[in-house]
Amino acid sequence: MVALPDAKPSNWVDAYAPAALRPWLKLGRFDRPTGIWLLMLPGWQGVALAAAMQGRWPDPAMLVLVFAGAALMRAAGCAYNDIVDRDIDAKVARTAGRPIPSGQISVKQAWAFVAACSLAALGILVWLSPLAIGLGAASLVLVAAYPFMKRITWWPQAWLGLTFNWGVLLGFAAATGASAAYAAWTWATQGWFLWEPGLLTLPALVLYASGVCWTLGYDTIYAIQDLEDDALAGVKSSARRLGPRAPRAVALFYLLTLAFAYLAGLAAGLGLAFSVAMIAYAIHLGWQARQVKVDDPALALRLFKSNTWAGLILVVALVLGGLTP
Repeated sequence: MVALPDAKPSNWVDAYAPAALRPWLKLGRFDRPTGIWLLMLPGWQGVALAAAMQGRWPDPAMLVLVFAGAALMRAAGCAYNDIVDRDIDAKVARTAGRPIPSGQISVKQAWAFVAACSLAALGILVWLSPLAIGLGAASLVLVAAYPFMKRITWWPQAWLGLTFNWGVLLGFAAATGASAAYAAWTWATQGWFLWEPGLLTLPALVLYASGVCWTLGYDTIYAIQDLEDDALAGVKSSARRLGPRAPRAVALFYLLTLAFAYLAGLAAGLGLAFSVAMIAYAIHLGWQARQVKVDDPALALRLFKSNTWAGLILVVALVLGGLTP
């Protein structure tokens, strides 16, 4: 089996998980937790922004729910992506060893895995606000379309940005609206339906735009790993489209990321600590952009993984901005 470059043999799945569970955990990419972080962090940012606008700490329980939902939906999305891309994955060295193209898990079994993870995520979603539930349902359109984007556009990374950062909107709505369970209880006990939708205000929408640009940057870096194989398989990507201009494009994407994030903080009326913490965010993204090389896939992977820290820095900036004048 070909070892995935971003799943070292020392990863916890190969090191500790029972042999029978390893293909299933790898189908959900639990051996590569970076993707969970990158899906979860926009949700945390949305929760943090909502709390900051109210001058309080983010609700720890809400952060836990966002983490669990992100892990489950990332697993379901990865399995769905592998079902759709199984023929392409078999032609790409980095993905040929995945459970479906390598024959460890059948397509029918993979669909059952998708259904199980989705139902578990739904069990979390129904406890959130009505608007959050609606946003969660709407995200399925983005998730379902994503695997096909690499076949029809040079910019599947942009679509991934729309998808992965949907959590900003969902997290914000969940943190500002009454839960669906509480609304149902009100109707059942008092005969009227509580509707507090947690409307998506300008800061949340601008922060979402920042996240889309962020993903466009880091996933362009990620796609550098597969330049040769993607060309042979006929797969489109921003890295292929940009070629030697990719480093400059990443710098532009990150500049837009910073601009939108800062504008979101200003629109939310965040304190001075937000601006100070944003300096660290700018330094980190600037460091990444200066390091990018189109002929160094190993470096691209390291830079991509470092975005977990970038996303956490922004979460901290938002929290601090809400607690300081």
